[in-house]
Amino acid sequence: MSSNVTIDSEGTVTGNTFDKYGSENPVVRRLMSRFHRDLDACYSLAAPTSILDIGCGEGVLTHEWAGRLGDGRIVGVDLDDPLLHAQWEQRKAPNLEYRVMKGERLDFADNEFDTSTAIEVLEHVTDPEMVLSEMARCAERWLIVSVPREPLWRITNMARGAYWGQLGNTPGHVNHWSSAAFTKLLSRYGSVVELRHPFPWIMSVVRIGG
Repeated sequence: MSSNVTIDSEGTVTGNTFDKYGSENPVVRRLMSRFHRDLDACYSLAAPTSILDIGCGEGVLTHEWAGRLGDGRIVGVDLDDPLLHAQWEQRKAPNLEYRVMKGERLDFADNEFDTSTAIEVLEHVTDPEMVLSEMARCAERWLIVSVPREPLWRITNMARGAYWGQLGNTPGHVNHWSSAAFTKLLSRYGSVVELRHPFPWIMSVVRIGG
């Protein structure tokens, strides 16, 4: 599945103008239904009381989670981009705040949140280990993360005739993990208590320091 992305002069993805959550394409809808189903299972397992959502994008999931948290606090952070700001204005809630910030330098206290999330983010950042370290620092209990599963992601792109010149790599994806490699990375920050594979992604719940 591809996305139309905005990439800044440093090669950082700053916006995603393809609404995969609201797509009318039947294949995309089927894939996203499975993705959302597994993400809901991960959310239920963690049962967060507050959330720091890294790379929140247009705020689709952030706004949805705000409704599920009740009075629990949720903060979505992403880079400064007019496309994102416009979407944030459409997705507000009393317990929801959006902040412009990089995942590598989070301006929050240690353990300020119960859970940190990064959904389809780490493949875009130049230093995923720094982002994960900051996420783990700011969260007391859980990490919920997902990334494209390689090489399935690239194979899927090439099978539908996309990005042949990039060997199936979606523009803006600078990191690539198999399930085993991603699990090994996450294990540096805690215990991987849940690992799911909604095609073609990897999704995990990590108990911080566990």
